Amino acid sequence: MSITSRIVAALVLASCIGVAYAQTPATPPAQRATISDPEGPVPTPNIPFTLPKDLKWTGQEGRQQQAVLYGDPSKEGPYGVVIKWYPGNFSRPHFHDHDRWAYVVSGTWWVSSSNVYDEKTTYPMHAGTFVMNPAGKIHWDGARAGEKEPATLVLTGMGPVKTTQVDEQGKPRQQ
Repeated sequence: MSITSRIVAALVLASCIGVAYAQTPATPPAQRATISDPEGPVPTPNIPFTLPKDLKWTGQEGRQQQAVLYGDPSKEGPYGVVIKWYPGNFSRPHFHDHDRWAYVVSGTWWVSSSNVYDEKTTYPMHAGTFVMNPAGKIHWDGARAGEKEPATLVLTGMGPVKTTQVDEQGKPRQQ
């Protein structure tokens, strides 16, 4: 695994499951908050955040959508996106020129490594599953018809990333 791959893998782990653990003393009862207490002030600018309503989704609702969390998959450097695969929609067999890492946040993401598009060859990656798509390895993915919700995942990698579609023999298709 290259140093870049290790760095991106570390970023994925840090962003998906949180690694900032610190020993803290027990909170006195008078300082504990419950859901019925009013919310505190908006964090200062040194803690940037984006509310769900402010994410900029691209793609087609009901099919596949994505929102960039950080970076840009088409530019140099690390990136992270949220992808929603709606039930009954899949990509076609392809590969990428860089490793990519995905964490399934909700729903079931169905994945295949076959050169041949046949939705019955997909395998379920349930919420909580971590998946690596190695560079140059054929795969395709989506959500099977009949799922109750979209498959939502956080995908990270290093840009720029190039995606190459393949035919049933695994050979690159002419663009």
